[in-house]
Amino acid sequence: MNISIPPSMRAMVLHRPGEPLVLETRPVPRPGPGQVLLKVEACGVCRTDLHLIDGELPDPLLPIVPGHEIVGRVAGLGDGVSGFVPGQRIGVPWLGWTCGTCRFCRSGRENLCDHARFTGYRIDGGYAEFTVADARYCFPLADGAGLPSALELAPLLCAGLIGYRALRLAGDTERVGIYGFGAAAHIVAQVLRHQGRPFYAFTRPGDVESQQFARQLGAAWVGDASQRPPERLDSALIFAPAGPLVPAALAHLEKGGVVVCAGIHMSDIPAFPYADLWGERSIRSVANLTRQDGLDFLDLAPRVPVHTAVTRFALADANLALEALRRGVIQGAAVLAMN
Repeated sequence: MNISIPPSMRAMVLHRPGEPLVLETRPVPRPGPGQVLLKVEACGVCRTDLHLIDGELPDPLLPIVPGHEIVGRVAGLGDGVSGFVPGQRIGVPWLGWTCGTCRFCRSGRENLCDHARFTGYRIDGGYAEFTVADARYCFPLADGAGLPSALELAPLLCAGLIGYRALRLAGDTERVGIYGFGAAAHIVAQVLRHQGRPFYAFTRPGDVESQQFARQLGAAWVGDASQRPPERLDSALIFAPAGPLVPAALAHLEKGGVVVCAGIHMSDIPAFPYADLWGERSIRSVANLTRQDGLDFLDLAPRVPVHTAVTRFALADANLALEALRRGVIQGAAVLAMN
């Protein structure tokens, strides 16, 4: 299926942190060697996009087109690209390029590459009608009647992948706490339910809608972050960017348990008693993802099956989507639709 490529496209662009995105008309980019050109169908709106816009991520490429949960169809292939065909549906994640030669890349830890580039941060992303991406960092996606739509697939490319990596780093723990019940949490919750592991959902005080959403997804217990769960947790996944949640989660942890901080940015973690860490408890962070994470999770998701709850926004309404995410009124994920 060949896709018609117009000379220009619409894109939402960040020029300076702290300012709204601007709707612009830009030339459609051309794929260079090793790149694919995508006609974007949908792009998820992630909290990392808020961190970018708020100036909490250092040294972004400016001006930049945000967006790193991209679902689109191949519209063009640069020299040297194989394995993709025109019209094929593919996904583009946060990790957009690595050097392949540093000690991290050579040891299977490309997520820690010192020279990595990230989609929608150091590489123009998916808040646009077309984008280019390194073919090595794109994933084939299921496509066809009865399968998830582009809007439903988009949140899997970051919320799903980062949530999955966070769960992997927590290990095969039984009782799992989830702090911040948003896009990543509602996907991880479905994986945990599929695996038969109970999860305990912690929300902001008074967030009745998120608490009800967690119950619908099978939470063993639901409360706010100031409350104590009915039993100690074996692990806690923190998706909210609030440092004070770390000692709060640690205080509820069983001996040998782990707190996993899943965000790329978090406010400072306050001091806490050593006694809360003692007993071989640990705290660790998640940094980005590897391509193997993507392959493993995208293989698992349809077997769960994961159903993403999405709120649709038009491309031109990206600022409204970001504000809704900031206010915490989205249940599941916000997604920009190009059509």
